[in-house]
Amino acid sequence: MQVDNKVLDDLARVAGGAVGAVAGLKNEVEGHVRQRLERMLSGLDMVRRDEFEAVKEMAARARAQEDEINRLLALQQALLDRVTHLESVVAKAAAKADDAGAANADSPA
Repeated sequence: MQVDNKVLDDLARVAGGAVGAVAGLKNEVEGHVRQRLERMLSGLDMVRRDEFEAVKEMAARARAQEDEINRLLALQQALLDRVTHLESVVAKAAAKADDAGAANADSPA
């Protein structure tokens, strides 16, 4: 029985060591893969996440400003159209008044 326990203990130690070695190997492989990927990605023209988010925020603000500018331009155009209409009404009224004044001047008193 003692021999069996000793063999089992030895097997458990070997298995534990193998698990530790595999875990160490896994970490080493992950490190190498990470380094390799970083080298490959550094050669590409890519931006960092924080830079991307900053530009994305700037674009959102620019879109909001554009919407506001378009709203103000539409309001300005509506006001200009209204002024043009009122100028036309005033010009017609002035012409009518001139015609009425001329007609009164031509008629005998």
